[in-house]
Amino acid sequence: MATLIRKRLSTLDDEALGMLVQREQEVAIQLLLAAAVKHSQLLGDFLLNVYAAHQRRLDLQLAPMDWEDFLVECAHRDPAVATWSESTRAKLFQVIVRILVEAKYLDGARSMKLTPRSLHPDVRRYLRERHDTHVLACLERAK
Repeated sequence: MATLIRKRLSTLDDEALGMLVQREQEVAIQLLLAAAVKHSQLLGDFLLNVYAAHQRRLDLQLAPMDWEDFLVECAHRDPAVATWSESTRAKLFQVIVRILVEAKYLDGARSMKLTPRSLHPDVRRYLRERHDTHVLACLERAK
């Protein structure tokens, strides 16, 4: 677990690490989510393709079938996804849901109700200044 956290945090520079320590919880949570998106393309794609789509349709609750449909789409782009075991698929979904709950993008792991967040202006500025357009798109479209 420590290795995973270190890898995620290594995607952030000194300014972001300072913001994590010195700023309010909202900024810290959003920066940690940004680090997770930088570290995991799967998480970013899920935010862009599933979470944001639910918001556009005003369908404010995720379902396990959304994950299965998402993995089918992923397998079309990368055939290796089709070889993942059921336990791997389930664990990845569990981790993504947990990240979104901790980032307050979901109400809870059981309800999976979307709770759209507004990106903090300082987090938005930080990402723009670093030209992190993919991360910015993932977090802004998911609001």
